[in-house]
Amino acid sequence: MKKPSLPKMPNLQKFDLQALVEDFKSLDPKDIGTWPALPRATVLLGIFVALLAGGWWFDWKSQIEDLEAKQQQEEKLKSEYLDKKKQAVNLEEYRKQLAEIDKTFGTLLKQLPNKAEMEALLIDINQAGLGRGLQFELFKPGRETARDFYAELPITLKITGSYHDLGAFAADVAKLSRIVSLTNLAVLPDKSAQLRMDATAMTYRYLDEEELAAQRRAKAAQQKAKGGKK
Repeated sequence: MKKPSLPKMPNLQKFDLQALVEDFKSLDPKDIGTWPALPRATVLLGIFVALLAGGWWFDWKSQIEDLEAKQQQEEKLKSEYLDKKKQAVNLEEYRKQLAEIDKTFGTLLKQLPNKAEMEALLIDINQAGLGRGLQFELFKPGRETARDFYAELPITLKITGSYHDLGAFAADVAKLSRIVSLTNLAVLPDKSAQLRMDATAMTYRYLDEEELAAQRRAKAAQQKAKGGKK
């Protein structure tokens, strides 16, 4: 029994680019309606592609870029919203933390003497050394340096005494009601079989309202001067 034979596919004509070019050369541009189907389809396709390219370049491109920018802005606003929502949920906890910080800050601030109390603090440091039988070779307050709300006062110390007494002096200074820190410590042997301690006692005081106001005026003047130079 013979197998049924498949129908033969008609031969498709190959696209002849040269023939199409030749057709275009012989066409009348003033009478497009008489053109063959293939040239007309080619022209229409070219016009369609040109319209797409022009629409993309002059209109759609800017719209897409604007859409992408809006999407990024939307993500940013969502992130900010979530952050603010978390802060709102934890607002009471933040208030408690702020109150605790204010309380701690107030306690620390009370450990700083004011301008009138600095002399008494210097006497306390001196008495702490004399009470341990130490001899001061140098006790020289330096120049104050103003910070945001306080001022630093370095005191250069050169003290001689025994190892035990020098250690006890350092402990007494740490126990003072006011904040005093010993920095740049150096303990060296002395000619009299004693030890000499070179150190800087750094103490602090808070600035009064008048000094804070003067500091703000100085900062404002500096900013104004910088703005004038631009």
